[in-house]
Amino acid sequence: MIILKSPSEIEKMRISNTIVAEILSEIKALIKPGVTTIELNERCEWLCHKKGAIPAFKGYRGYPCSLCTSVNEEVVHGIPSKRILKEGDIISLDFGVLYDGYFGDAAITVPVGVVSEKAALLIETTEQALYLGIEKAIHNNRISDISFAVQRHVESRGFSVVRKFVGHGIGKSLHEDPQIPNFGKPGQGPRLKPGMVLAIEPMVNAGRSEVEVLSDGWTAVTKDRSLSAHFEHCIAITENGAEILSKI
Repeated sequence: MIILKSPSEIEKMRISNTIVAEILSEIKALIKPGVTTIELNERCEWLCHKKGAIPAFKGYRGYPCSLCTSVNEEVVHGIPSKRILKEGDIISLDFGVLYDGYFGDAAITVPVGVVSEKAALLIETTEQALYLGIEKAIHNNRISDISFAVQRHVESRGFSVVRKFVGHGIGKSLHEDPQIPNFGKPGQGPRLKPGMVLAIEPMVNAGRSEVEVLSDGWTAVTKDRSLSAHFEHCIAITENGAEILSKI
């Protein structure tokens, strides 16, 4: 069931998503060679506490940390550790909070120092695909119009979209209906209506689309071990188009 949000609920979600965006911006500024991913998680938790928010991911279905740190071939759900970031790595930061009863959720992918041309193009393409998807998130379009826009752009650059993981509705629960794949034919799925709040999140691989989950039960990696990037925004469908809630 898709839950439509009232203007007052969207205002609360605007606040929770702004907190997410502000914290991700601060964590992004820390990314450099020599930093460990657990240090990023610790800083994230400190900032969350400072802002009076609850980390959304910690304890969610048993996930052990507040931040997802997915490096290089890791697609999503990478667990922070003593791993040291190196020059040329790329890292996806996925983060969410619960604030005043409503969730916020966003993700970015960040280069560590100077990266290869292919890695830079992958990051650029994934972020562009997110915004092209958001452009299709308008009243009376359908969910798959978002999906198609993402897939078309990604594949035009020679990359592939992950099919195992999808975007989602969000509100009082971290994951709500509808699911939002990053692939598919246009004109299919539920019709978009004002009051829908969606987390759109392209996950894009430099190689093939297949992924597998490691023995930790969380970390998803590309099956061919090619690089992967991930961007995510929460948006509200309005009469005048999509409003990005998780943007500073």
